Amino acid sequence: MRTYKVEVGNVTRELPVVEVAPGVSVALFNMLGDTEVTEAAGRALAGLLPPDIDVLVTPEVKALSLAHVISRETGKPYIVIRKTEKPYMVDPIAREVVSITTGKPQLLVLDGFDVGKVRGKRVAIVDDVVSSGGTLHSLRQIIEEVGGEVAAVVAVFTEGQERPDVTALGHLPLFQ
Repeated sequence: MRTYKVEVGNVTRELPVVEVAPGVSVALFNMLGDTEVTEAAGRALAGLLPPDIDVLVTPEVKALSLAHVISRETGKPYIVIRKTEKPYMVDPIAREVVSITTGKPQLLVLDGFDVGKVRGKRVAIVDDVVSSGGTLHSLRQIIEEVGGEVAAVVAVFTEGQERPDVTALGHLPLFQ
């Protein structure tokens, strides 16, 4: 299998290159279960956050452990935007997005209970990889709709096109 070598802090990984659409492959970065990479990335990104951030917002699942490490390192709370609406949610705010890795529409949902934690706050969006920007766009819409200000976007990697709006530890190419 073809791989692509990356470094996250002092940690090196060989990422498998996998096809996500006909003729388009990516170096698949998955932190889930990789404590060493998650800790290294979280510490590095915590050091790059602007000091006036009030709260972190992250999409469910793959970046959740990263947000936890950044929260621990900075003392900033984090909120998880879920990918499904749950029956216990009160007045949820939802947006649909198509991610390059899923290839099909999915929901991003902010529980109404968390709106007050975002309203009037300077927010840093935390994600593992920002590629097409679809998830980022939907997260930004939700945050701004409830009165939060997106003051920073941090990710372990950007992918594909350059993303000057994202503070990242590295960049992953798309493979044709």
